[in-house]
Amino acid sequence: MDRSELVELLSPEGLRLLDSLPPYESTVDVVRMVSDLRKAGHPPGLVAAVLSQSRLRARAEAKFGEFAGRMLFTEAGLEQATRFRVAALHAGRFVAAGTHRVVDLGCGIGGDAMAMAAMELTVTAVDADEVTAAVASYNLAPFPSATVLNAEAESIDLDDFDAAWLDPARRTAGHTNTSRLTRPEDYSPSLDWVFGLAERLPIGVKLGPGHDRDLIPAAAEAQWVSVDGKLVEMGLWFGVLARDGIRRSALLLGPDGVAELTAPADSEDVGVGPLGNYLYEPDGAVIRARLIGDLARSLDAHMLSEGIAYLTSAALQPTPFASAFRVLESLPVDEKKLRLALQERRIGTLEIKKRGVDVDPATLRARLRLKGPESGTLVMTRAGGHRVALLVERVR
Repeated sequence: MDRSELVELLSPEGLRLLDSLPPYESTVDVVRMVSDLRKAGHPPGLVAAVLSQSRLRARAEAKFGEFAGRMLFTEAGLEQATRFRVAALHAGRFVAAGTHRVVDLGCGIGGDAMAMAAMELTVTAVDADEVTAAVASYNLAPFPSATVLNAEAESIDLDDFDAAWLDPARRTAGHTNTSRLTRPEDYSPSLDWVFGLAERLPIGVKLGPGHDRDLIPAAAEAQWVSVDGKLVEMGLWFGVLARDGIRRSALLLGPDGVAELTAPADSEDVGVGPLGNYLYEPDGAVIRARLIGDLARSLDAHMLSEGIAYLTSAALQPTPFASAFRVLESLPVDEKKLRLALQERRIGTLEIKKRGVDVDPATLRARLRLKGPESGTLVMTRAGGHRVALLVERVR
């Protein structure tokens, strides 16, 4: 979305037209809708703008729920925005720490700032991009305690703030077709500047979940977050925003609530043992936080193979921190024999999971030429240093 498109969209006619549209469902409906709106006399630019927003609002429901229907978005802004459920937890940190005036440096479309304002924090949201700042202003308009500035993060006088939240831009500038930046010094603002700020002010920082762990400052609490099994971010917390005695955390948000595994440091792995009746696949947040050893000890489990994130045990221990599978049998690793074994079991639908072996599940599935009414899950990995193929069933 460029500046002229935003001007059209923010006009009284544009906002009325956007809010009058039915929910976005398919491209077929859109083609029909374009024709109807043009026949009604609406200019082409406005029609394109409102239909683009309608599409983005439909996509945004996964992150913002019912709030999405009253917000505006850019393509890149939605992609990079924090899920509202996670943003609420971010905001809760600032409330729990007793901070009141927070500056959001690199606010994007304003998702985190909305959560802060909803918790009655006084928040100043800052973004260097003019269009993005205007979109954030619209999204934050219902919150009297929120202010938006169009400025560079580094230019803001921070003397009047108790704490700061930062989501450094990790993609190239623009609103669509951006590309990922790989060097922390190219982030905006740079990580050197961000971590330098932590020496002056309590801060929270949102980074990608795969961020280089060697670059995590020793003073920070590092928290990896997964939502419904998908790893979404790593948050770093400094000063009073970091919890005493915690430097590693795996936070899981699922349909049944919130679960967290914490430790003062990376946990020591457990030893390798024989394949048991059950196999556990730790959540991605647990793996990235390097808390597999603590999880294993809580399950009375051991590693299936050194350096591979599968655990195994004789008895089932329910846990929110890993997916559990019942081991049904070991199948041949040789592809021809594996194909025959699956044909004998009439398995036509196969989920293939793999760790520690060079296998492309989609390619292997095609070569197995599966047929039959049954379904199954195959785990391709290593046990005691040797390749294994395990037929398992997921424990619900």
